Amino acid sequence: MRRTTPWRGRLRRASRLDKVRWVIVYSTDIAHLLAVFGFFELYALWQEGFPEALAIGAAILLLILLVLATRPFRIAVRGGRRPTAILVVAGIITLLLAALPMIWVIPVGLAMLAPYVRRRTTLILSIGSIVVINVYVTLAAGFLIEVLVLQIVTTGIVTGGVMANLWLWHVAKDAYEGQEARAMLAVSEERLRFARDLNDLLGQSLADISAGAGAAARTLRDDPSAAAGEMFEVRDLARKTLREVRSTVQSYRALDLDEVLASVRAVLEAADVRCAVRANTAALTAETRTLLATVVREGATNVLKHSKAGHCTITIEDGVLEMSNDGVDGPVNDHAPDGLGGLSQRVSAAGGTLSAACTGDGAYLLRAAVPA
Repeated sequence: MRRTTPWRGRLRRASRLDKVRWVIVYSTDIAHLLAVFGFFELYALWQEGFPEALAIGAAILLLILLVLATRPFRIAVRGGRRPTAILVVAGIITLLLAALPMIWVIPVGLAMLAPYVRRRTTLILSIGSIVVINVYVTLAAGFLIEVLVLQIVTTGIVTGGVMANLWLWHVAKDAYEGQEARAMLAVSEERLRFARDLNDLLGQSLADISAGAGAAARTLRDDPSAAAGEMFEVRDLARKTLREVRSTVQSYRALDLDEVLASVRAVLEAADVRCAVRANTAALTAETRTLLATVVREGATNVLKHSKAGHCTITIEDGVLEMSNDGVDGPVNDHAPDGLGGLSQRVSAAGGTLSAACTGDGAYLLRAAVPA
């Protein structure tokens, strides 16, 4: 039986938005790693006679800054409060190291501040830091074009990269939330449409039933036979209305098997589960198609929630559905009443059978046989 590592299981359970967030956050961390060149700069200064104690102290401060740099952006994308203490400590370290001068650390300090200030403020601080450092270097050793170019490049990569990643995160989050909102709106519209259809169907019928019952009540004392005839009409109208309601509800319960198969395949592959579908559904009756669609949907839910599958196969032939996956994790319990257990009862009521069990090769097989 195959076991999966915790990080792999976490990756499969993660939503698309989580995966986008991980990519953005880790790419931001990589951009901060440009400050690692500061260690080589300190080593070069030490070789040139810079005091060893100051070099070691500066290296420790640089290491602390790199560790702190991983936090503010993560807090920002999660919607947390501004980490004032972290930003203050990072700002002090940046100013101390910039006095050497160590130009690698300034973009990192600005990048840590970028998610919590306006873009204009970040731009002004970036330009100001470039001007100040170059004036400082010019006064100390003369104008050095390589310092100006290096600072512009590092500021653009680190600070500009963080600003771009933050914008990209907001775009991805808005798109994801918009997709969820559209799904909820579609459900709400479907419910409203169902409510309108029921209102149109039942409104007039219930009014007629109420009127017939009222007329029967008024004539009951004077003409019992006429009242009985009116009640028979009310009974027939009620039965007719009940049949219409059942027909309407049944049409809403009907599922398109082909659409469900396509949807399940898309959902599984989005969760990094390779899905192969081989289905011959043309000859199936409407009732069989709806029942098998329900089984497929429940089986896909179990794959996503209760397994760590990497591959899933769905086959339908002559009313027999077989859905297997390789994500068995521990023993398989009896069917839950509200899951496959309830479906088993529905399949049995339709004259079919449903089974779910581990196979000899360590896979999990869900099989439903329904009269075609």
